Amino acid sequence: MNTLFELTDQYSSNNYSPLKLALKKGKGAHVWDVEGKRYIDCIAGFSVVNQGHCHPKIIEAFQAQSEQITMVSRALYSDNLGQWEEKICKLANKDKVLPMNTGTEAVETAIKIARKWGSDVKGIKENESEIIAMKGNFHGRTLGSLSLSAQDNYKEGFGPLLDNINYIEFGDIEHLKRLINDNTSAIILEPIQGEGGVNIPPDYFIQEVRHLCNQHNILFIADEIQVGLGRTGKMFAMEWEGVEPDIYLLGKSLGGGLYPISAILANETIMNVLTPGTHGSTFGGNPLACAVSIAAIDVLLDENLIEHSAELGQTLLNQLQLIDSPIIDDVRGRGLFIGIELTEQAQPYCLEMIEKGVLCKETQGNVIRIAPPLVINENEINQIADVIKEVLEKNKKAH
Repeated sequence: MNTLFELTDQYSSNNYSPLKLALKKGKGAHVWDVEGKRYIDCIAGFSVVNQGHCHPKIIEAFQAQSEQITMVSRALYSDNLGQWEEKICKLANKDKVLPMNTGTEAVETAIKIARKWGSDVKGIKENESEIIAMKGNFHGRTLGSLSLSAQDNYKEGFGPLLDNINYIEFGDIEHLKRLINDNTSAIILEPIQGEGGVNIPPDYFIQEVRHLCNQHNILFIADEIQVGLGRTGKMFAMEWEGVEPDIYLLGKSLGGGLYPISAILANETIMNVLTPGTHGSTFGGNPLACAVSIAAIDVLLDENLIEHSAELGQTLLNQLQLIDSPIIDDVRGRGLFIGIELTEQAQPYCLEMIEKGVLCKETQGNVIRIAPPLVINENEINQIADVIKEVLEKNKKAH
């Protein structure tokens, strides 16, 4: 075991600090470590495996496509790109899609589209386009995505970053009104902030953002890379607000936990600001990714995983909100995306839960994030609730 950790640490760059836990197998809502211990997975690759680990239908699609053709450059057509594009566009109610590989690539692409749209359609002068982002967000760690972050500890030493990015507190509509000007091309947000602590927007905030975008001719970009595709009990988290954005960003579970693929979705009037040569990706929309993603979407729909997420998520939320512990400050969530905010650091409690067979991780220091695969069953939900209750209530008298 030590050799495994030592070997990895010897050759890995130092940009991660993982727990000393090595996994070797996953099936459904469970994972196993190299010593054979089983865990209920409440991380799910940060919502990558919504369909469960190693779903047989997704693996079957991968294997079948890998025996035909795996790579076609966008200099040519492939036989399944159009099928995938039609499926994802109809799902999101958009005219066009641009396939990429990772979530942060999707965000970078959206920044380019917003700036080009601002110049070509809105008439903003070159180099003067502005984007408004939310504090507490997480859109990725590449240069453009990082520029959207208001957290200095993420950005220190990596400047100069993109200019003309402004920030508001998530939910501060009055500050947003003051920041908007004629050069504002886009507002970008996560409908529920994941890395920020499973933060749910205040009532009517998203609707007000939509209204302001309509009023001032601004693009509304919804980053659903982590919260989309059933995670919150809706296909898209924006559905909770009854609002349709101008641009959807998808990723993570779009590839079923098997193959990376991301998507930028918008209507024709927006997407057509891109012309041949203005953007591209070697691997974006390759046949293997498309085959896997088609199967991943089919699994979500055919197995009613969105409804499953809504039902079991509410069951889990109800149980967690009944836990009597002085260190719990708040329990919030939608679907199978739940945050338990503590009055102290959460990592020690996460480590105890891992010892008891529930794999989870903290975010923002004091929030336990619970996001299991959507294929989880009610018995497993009850096990999660029991372990969390045991861990958070056991030191109650000490507080």
